[in-house]
Amino acid sequence: MDQRVRPNPSEIRRARTDNPKMRERDLASQLGVSEAELVAAHCGEGVVRIEPRVDDFLANIEALGEVMALTRNESAVHEKIGVYDKVVQGKQAAMVLGENIDLRIFPNAWAHGFAVEKRDGDDIRRSLQFFDAAGTAVHKVHLRPASNLDAYRKLVEVLRADNQDPAIAIVPAVAEKPVNEVTANVDELRQRWSTMTDVHQFFGILRSLKLGRQQAMRMVGRDYAWMLDREALPTMFDKAVESGQPIMCFVGNHGCIQIHSGPVKNIKPMGPWINVLDETFHLHLRLDHVQELWAVRKPNTDGHVTSIEAYDANGDMIIQFFGKRKEGQGEHEEWRSLVEQLPGAPQQDAA
Repeated sequence: MDQRVRPNPSEIRRARTDNPKMRERDLASQLGVSEAELVAAHCGEGVVRIEPRVDDFLANIEALGEVMALTRNESAVHEKIGVYDKVVQGKQAAMVLGENIDLRIFPNAWAHGFAVEKRDGDDIRRSLQFFDAAGTAVHKVHLRPASNLDAYRKLVEVLRADNQDPAIAIVPAVAEKPVNEVTANVDELRQRWSTMTDVHQFFGILRSLKLGRQQAMRMVGRDYAWMLDREALPTMFDKAVESGQPIMCFVGNHGCIQIHSGPVKNIKPMGPWINVLDETFHLHLRLDHVQELWAVRKPNTDGHVTSIEAYDANGDMIIQFFGKRKEGQGEHEEWRSLVEQLPGAPQQDAA
């Protein structure tokens, strides 16, 4: 935790005025505050504090029509343009299953919310921004020219908080302790892995055996998981563009996972970033943050499912890729072949 004296809201606003073009996350980091504190400091000046009630948010967001949904973590930003339709409410987990906007939402992580209006020349950019208890963004909705402004204003009133104070209470994030001592038996892991009938059973296997994802991959053997060269990611994008095959791309944090399903076409590397700049899908991925890249096979009732998973230096998942498929259908051989032909890591640690 930053030990500097935390600036008050007026000092934060002054810093924003002095640095009008700096990105919010960068300015917040420079000031030693969370992004949520930076936004909250402007309450009454283009910012309205709203309650992070996921059920009310989802019940009203479809009426806004076309918007841009944004979910990110420290190393990847996932942006989708579309409509929040096919909503499935849930206390522990909610879903949006639209053609373009596909989300898994975990409401318990949503602690702060704001409706933000920022002048950009003659235009006003409007967004709904939600943060966790530590002040880190979990999900944002940016309005588009075609968005319904009346529906937006109605939603802001529905969620408007009684407290519009520009200062908010932040709870420092507690890092999860890594699982260091491996007590699981390799034979038991392989037996349980081999008998999966649904990829979602993987979480239960890890939990019962007290294993982290990467530990399990290192142990299970190369027939189920093998490390890839980090340069395999740009290669994967190039091969997907070349073949035109649809892929699934998952980016998330503990409050939201956002999914793209479909082809990718316009890939633009820029410094450490690899960017997808398609009509309704933008992805910005920091390749230099990828510490380990794995190809993973998980059995299911239709054969098995192959994924690519990227992890950062802390062991947190950055991004995950699958071949696009429908439930009840087998994995496309084209995707499976693409993954199997990607370059392996120069040296894979022994299990």
